[in-house]
Amino acid sequence: MANFPFQRLQTDLAALIARSPAGQRLPSEPELARQLGVSRATLREAMRTFETQGLIRRRQGSGTFVVGKMQVLDSGLEVLESLETMAKRLGLEVSVSDLNIEPINADEDIAKMLDIPVGESITRVRRVVRADNRPVAYLVDNLPEMVLRSKDLPVDFHGSVLDFLLGRGDALTSSRTNVSAIGATAEVAKAIEIQRGDVLLHFYSQLFSAEGKVVDYSLTYFIPGYFHFHVVRRVNPR
Repeated sequence: MANFPFQRLQTDLAALIARSPAGQRLPSEPELARQLGVSRATLREAMRTFETQGLIRRRQGSGTFVVGKMQVLDSGLEVLESLETMAKRLGLEVSVSDLNIEPINADEDIAKMLDIPVGESITRVRRVVRADNRPVAYLVDNLPEMVLRSKDLPVDFHGSVLDFLLGRGDALTSSRTNVSAIGATAEVAKAIEIQRGDVLLHFYSQLFSAEGKVVDYSLTYFIPGYFHFHVVRRVNPR
């Protein structure tokens, strides 16, 4: 019974969202909390459930908006492929915005993941992936300059570093990926138009060449609700 008030709050919020057209701005947090008779902290906790489902989107400084339904990108993780390739295979249209390609010096974390000296020059590629013109993911690739220089990328580069490397014939063999749920940093939140601290699905990966060298250290931040990832595992007979 202790959770009944919270469940009722979620039911009331679900009803409000369901009867609101896509793109409509919901009442401000103070006003909505007053209407529903709860604290702002409790309201914010309940709203996270709907945000992770992709039903609402909170924008820094603008408010909370109802999101129209869109097809979910559902994919297995057994084979490494780009978001663009996944989307094309599933018949979805995605686009890239806010593309930023720049040379930087590797900090301690990047140097460790790329197995290079601290301060060595690398190429960083950052961009936002959109579906139905909504930001759904933020991608960052870090590559040693000996693997990729800014000028190597064509003027019509569409955002997939993996596809570019494969397309030019690089011998890539495997990727090690770690998956976790994290709170959005200020940089990521601004890029994909959510609130700082909102929950994201986070992948960070090392891509290996045929020689066993790390050629890319990538970080990908997915907004939950737009992606369903799964793993098919073989049963080990006794």
